[in-house]
Amino acid sequence: MSPPQKYFLILANLFPLWVVLGAGLALWQPATALWFQPDWIPFFLGVIMLSMGLTLGWQDFTRVFKIPGTILAGVGLQYVIMPVLGFSLARAFDLPMDYVIGIVLVASCPGGTASNLVCFIARTNVALSVSLTTVSTLLAVVVTPVLTTWLVESLAEDLIGTRIEVNTLGLLLKTFQVVVLPVLIGVFLNHYFHVWVKRVNAYTPFFAVLAIVFIVDFILATKKDEIIATGAPLVSAIVTLHALGFLLGYVLSRLLGFKEKDCQTISIEVGMQNSGLATELARSNFPNFALATVPGAISALTHCILGSLAAGACRLQAHRQIHQAKTARVRGRA
Repeated sequence: MSPPQKYFLILANLFPLWVVLGAGLALWQPATALWFQPDWIPFFLGVIMLSMGLTLGWQDFTRVFKIPGTILAGVGLQYVIMPVLGFSLARAFDLPMDYVIGIVLVASCPGGTASNLVCFIARTNVALSVSLTTVSTLLAVVVTPVLTTWLVESLAEDLIGTRIEVNTLGLLLKTFQVVVLPVLIGVFLNHYFHVWVKRVNAYTPFFAVLAIVFIVDFILATKKDEIIATGAPLVSAIVTLHALGFLLGYVLSRLLGFKEKDCQTISIEVGMQNSGLATELARSNFPNFALATVPGAISALTHCILGSLAAGACRLQAHRQIHQAKTARVRGRA
């Protein structure tokens, strides 16, 4: 790997820092993020998913059949834990319907590429992380619209006594367009133009990080007043959503008997959602609920911070285990 490639890889691994700094700047000086246009969100989201696809080969899909139990459990936990939490927290915090829709979308989305970066930093099972993200992303074309429709319509009747018609087909088509299609294009390019793709793969993660930062900053800047007005309830609901996602993902996978590294990986995958997708689905499919994009932006900021803490905890535990193993060997020799 050349020095420039190493430099860009280091920059990509610092993605939580860029998200936090960008969010802080957008809230402090909104004008710094308002150059971004809302119509650009699908394109930038496509860049994120294309960068993921460029790292995948057909073997990543066949790997699923080698460890079907782990994949099934990881994806199952993600699409059960998060929607249940999203539904429960939306009711518990008594939020406006705009934010309810946004939280449901976040909870119903697949894992994002950020989880793969966190797993890499945490030194967990990166191959499993990529497989889980890939499978959950491909399933999202059906699962995300169906879950969103069911949960939003149920919550609308319970909370505001009015039925909201959700365009399930629109959600499905948009999910395919901005998520599944770019991933498949990336896989195709990696297979048939592997030499060229190998040269750019060191740079694409950083550009994916920038795309995430631009989307998050724009939403935070445009909705600053509404975020401040809602304040603690919205932030508390989203922080709780992701924190419990990390915790339950780990605890339940431990109860299922998986290895420690796999449990850590599943925890990160469950706790980190594709918030960019949630933001775009809210923008394009719920035009009458302008604030539905806000939870997605706050979610991206939240799970990046919590993911960084989880990565630190995983690495600390790994160092502790190495130290204990060395101590045991020394005692054994004595």
